Amino acid sequence: MGALVSCFSDAGEGRRPQQQRRRQAVNPPPGLSAEVAAAIGLASNDRSGKARSLRKGRGEELLTHEQALAAAILLQQSSGDGTGTGTGTVPFDRSTSLRYPGHGQKKQGLPRSSSSRPRSLADPVLQPQQLVNQDLKIDNLETKHFVLVHGGGFGAWCWYKTIALLEDSRFKVSAIDLTGSGVNSFDTNKITSLPEHVKPLTDFLETLGDLDKVILVGHDFGGACVSYAMEMFPSKVAKAIFLCAAMPTNGQNTLDMFSQEAGMNDLMQQAQVFVYANGKDHPPTAIDLDRSLLKELLFNQSPAKDVALALVAMRSIPFAPVLEKLSLTDKNYGSVRRFYIETTEDNAIPISLQQSMCGVNPPEKVFRLKGSDHSPFFSKPQALHKLLVEISSIPSSPTQ
Repeated sequence: MGALVSCFSDAGEGRRPQQQRRRQAVNPPPGLSAEVAAAIGLASNDRSGKARSLRKGRGEELLTHEQALAAAILLQQSSGDGTGTGTGTVPFDRSTSLRYPGHGQKKQGLPRSSSSRPRSLADPVLQPQQLVNQDLKIDNLETKHFVLVHGGGFGAWCWYKTIALLEDSRFKVSAIDLTGSGVNSFDTNKITSLPEHVKPLTDFLETLGDLDKVILVGHDFGGACVSYAMEMFPSKVAKAIFLCAAMPTNGQNTLDMFSQEAGMNDLMQQAQVFVYANGKDHPPTAIDLDRSLLKELLFNQSPAKDVALALVAMRSIPFAPVLEKLSLTDKNYGSVRRFYIETTEDNAIPISLQQSMCGVNPPEKVFRLKGSDHSPFFSKPQALHKLLVEISSIPSSPTQ
């Protein structure tokens, strides 16, 4: 969300006719529009990359397609018209993570990144089990339940890699669709307050037992949503992790916080499109992001297929919650342990602004994801997973 808070040729040179293989057209699954199918590379005339995907390992490519398809089909079914405006009535359990076939069974490894960015030594290819300290006793942790809260315009779908990695490491994971986001059918333009936008998260926390605790992870504007939940339910939050996120102080709103970079982030200003559903003589009701600028703004280091998924799944950002000042007390919000994860290649919330927020409102510890854009769950999923597990295992100090 940033200040307020998107491709797949096959050269057949030198091939003799008898060496050319007949390619079978891939038809989009029922319920998926041709536009969405084309976006994620399943249109019948999409011949690019077929030979390459076979060489890389067809199983990995199919797994990525299945995950993207599951989210895209669910989004279209819930919205009815495929626009993401939310007119459908398909029931959805919004307080739990995106479901995958064979839950509880042995899972395949996470597919390799399809990003064209050269992989650095800081982000090696590792299997999920290698990312976690082998001596970590997960059952001895204060909690092994992560609750993932998306940022402005995103939805629970954006966490699909993180969900898979954490579940492979035997953590429990819930990914929340906030009101007017993801597959939640509420009209974004009709959201009038922060509590209304955060209600799916607070409803979820309210259902937890008195002794149940979770680790909240907030991305982007999700940081403000997590802060509100910390104030409401401090006894149910063991730790809060702000992932390139808004981290407000008492009496501050997200607009105030990000106004620090006014005039400094021209890309964000160019990308913002204000929506006036109540007329131009009234305040904006939502913010859209120019689709032609999304890749550079949010996904400049992310794989092409994840960018394609985001282009069909992202929705408008409700404006009223951005303006609402938070009331945060030391007794509640201040009692929860906070951690911050910085992203160094972030074009939406620049690293300088992230550092400024941490300086004004210092967390217990700051971590850094080198080479990550504003969407580390896409661009650096393995490194992000490693940090989440590391933070989950940090013990309380004797004074806490």
